Amino acid sequence: MKRVFITGMGVISAIGNTVTENHSALKNSICGITMPPHSSPDLSRVPLAEVSLSNQLLRERLQVVDPAVTRTTLLALHAFREAIQDAGLSGEEISSNRTALIGGTTVGGMSQSDELYRDVSERYAASPFLSSYDCSSVFMFLQEQYRMQGIVDTINTACSSAGNAIGYGMRLIRSGLAGKAIVGGADSLSKFTISGFNALHILSPEICRPFDRSRQGLNLGEGAAFLVLEGEDEISPDKKIYAEVKGYYNASDAFHPTSLSANGEGPYLAMQGALDAAGLRAEEVDFINAHGTATENNDESESRAMIRVFSEPPPFASTKSNTGHTLGAAAAVEAVYSLLSLEHQEIYPGLHFSAVIPGTELQPVTTYYRSPLRHIMSNSFGFGGNCVSLIFSKS
Repeated sequence: MKRVFITGMGVISAIGNTVTENHSALKNSICGITMPPHSSPDLSRVPLAEVSLSNQLLRERLQVVDPAVTRTTLLALHAFREAIQDAGLSGEEISSNRTALIGGTTVGGMSQSDELYRDVSERYAASPFLSSYDCSSVFMFLQEQYRMQGIVDTINTACSSAGNAIGYGMRLIRSGLAGKAIVGGADSLSKFTISGFNALHILSPEICRPFDRSRQGLNLGEGAAFLVLEGEDEISPDKKIYAEVKGYYNASDAFHPTSLSANGEGPYLAMQGALDAAGLRAEEVDFINAHGTATENNDESESRAMIRVFSEPPPFASTKSNTGHTLGAAAAVEAVYSLLSLEHQEIYPGLHFSAVIPGTELQPVTTYYRSPLRHIMSNSFGFGGNCVSLIFSKS
């Protein structure tokens, strides 16, 4: 079977605007989650993880003048550019019909729902955001900007969206339908998103504490990340390779629209399936970048699934304690962090942990340290039980 390697990456999140800035923040246990200012229009005064760049500054840096372009698309374009520059892709390579673009998002253009409603209800005018309201508008914009002629698709499977985008890109290359694939995800904060999660009663009033006994819920974040995937026969001898996409599996426990089953059936199937796809034994996984939302349901369910798969799980932690939950972008952001771990042989700690969950007794990594790493598993579990596990391996 054709091997698929990662040759470029880009990311923007609440802890940094580039891969380098994110790496520094992870090493130094920086948390990007803060309380919004009192002038914030958000309906719920809860901690959020916001990218430091304003829409205006993003537009200026990216030279985007179209008023219909949403914040989600601006974040996507920012990370996309870093990834293709990192991989050294030429314009000809990007626009080739052998280069695919697969993106994941949960909210997409719906991030501007309130602005669109304001335009039509208060100004009685056509809103520029009507044309970008579709989820696929984010990646259609990238397609148009770079004149991409290969396969382009948008995946929305909630919080596992970007994980499925990475897996789909890998499968396109393995099947011969693409030689390269630019894969990732993007989502931005908005009143629409915050109100929706507030209605579910899973937003924490404090900074989130993944896998902690006293966890109270998740913190929403925003960001974007992309990886450049290339088949082994497409890579020039002098190109830098970060890692191999060794395993991918998607599973669903179909237990509940917003919850995982108590024994973690979906997470168990995803993790075991990824191991089987990678041809690895459980004991060969050196670290797990856990989904770790800090909700009561997820953390216990994921913990029980890890125990089922690994018996004694390897070191694990959730970087959502740094970035908040970036929804459709989460799996791509955390894929970048997994690659940084492999590249630098480092393990980044989970933050804000103090006590184990009774009944599972699992403790995440709480301090930064260096360690030999060969295989890293990265989990992303979405609403409806759509669960994805990826395995990245040092080449």
